Amino acid sequence: MERELLLLGLLRREDMHGYQLHEFIERNMTSCTDLKKPTAYHLLEKMTERGWLQPSPAQAGNRPARRVYRITPAGEAAFQALLRENVATHYPAYFTGNIGLAYLDALPAPEALARLRERHTSLAAELARLTAVPPHAGSLQWLIDHQRHHLRAELDWLETLIQHLTAVE
Repeated sequence: MERELLLLGLLRREDMHGYQLHEFIERNMTSCTDLKKPTAYHLLEKMTERGWLQPSPAQAGNRPARRVYRITPAGEAAFQALLRENVATHYPAYFTGNIGLAYLDALPAPEALARLRERHTSLAAELARLTAVPPHAGSLQWLIDHQRHHLRAELDWLETLIQHLTAVE
């Protein structure tokens, strides 16, 4: 559902071909989706079959013709329904990187601390990257702010864990 919502939402802003959609997602939305190009093309085809999108060929120079997608009135109705459902629903977050924490005591304490410090460095770098992102207009800024908030919370928690393990060591 959220992937269709994402694609429909982007196409509401402007008509695009699949590669443009993929590039925008890769540049701006990896904090909230891992939508891969083949999946996006598959979804574009399914949404076209449902009547949500109207593709039209577009030629640019000597390049092969591309399918540019435009949202239809049925697509707008689907977007509105998906948006309302998505905004009103709680989706539990799964932190797959936490699985290793369940077995942290299987590592020697110095190594566990070293690995946690590596994780901290990686998280701090990602937060710095997001902090350097210039402000975005509209709702896209909320996505960036949400990701920053989660990264700060993760860093705070990780610092507490490192302090605790350092004190025990």
